[in-house]
Amino acid sequence: MHRTTNSHEARRFARGWALLALAALVIAACGGPRPARVPLPPPVESTTVGVGDLFVLTIVGEDRLPKEYRVAPDGSVDLPYIHRMQVAGLEPQQIAEQVRARLRDGGVLMDASVSVDVKEYNSKRVSVLGQVQKPGSFSLTPGITLVQAISQAGGFNSIANRDRINLTRTTQGRARTIVLSLDSITDGSQPDVPLQAGDTIFVTERVF
Repeated sequence: MHRTTNSHEARRFARGWALLALAALVIAACGGPRPARVPLPPPVESTTVGVGDLFVLTIVGEDRLPKEYRVAPDGSVDLPYIHRMQVAGLEPQQIAEQVRARLRDGGVLMDASVSVDVKEYNSKRVSVLGQVQKPGSFSLTPGITLVQAISQAGGFNSIANRDRINLTRTTQGRARTIVLSLDSITDGSQPDVPLQAGDTIFVTERVF
């Protein structure tokens, strides 16, 4: 009777270890748990214009004038009626106000309605590195997110780990890196992450 009980307990013990081993294999096959959401400093929005940026200048009633202007290496643009004007470091609204004032002071248009909208922030960039099709540095478009930046880099390559994407952000001189899962973002369990100038995305490699 005693031997039967010991034999029964041994079989139960063996089955328990077998189940644990199977569970470990399943977790390994699935790549392990997805990384948890870690607090990240909110993006610092900077809308000042810099060298290489492309903006749209609209003067109401002057439809035949060019609308797109790119900031030259010296920080200036050549505008109709005004000629060279320094714009680097200015907000879009400040550019519009200066154009309006110069048109008025030059006797060209006394009460012009002027608007400026930035189309490309080439002076502000984000980097997408690691296991993507086209790693590199990309201009920061207003409102760009992590998913959109990876798409600009051509998407993942065949060995990318979609569940371990490192995002490094520097705020007030302090760099912080968090680990994100693209699958968690696309299935809605984590929000997409808005980017700021200087952010670096690094897509890690899957472990085979």
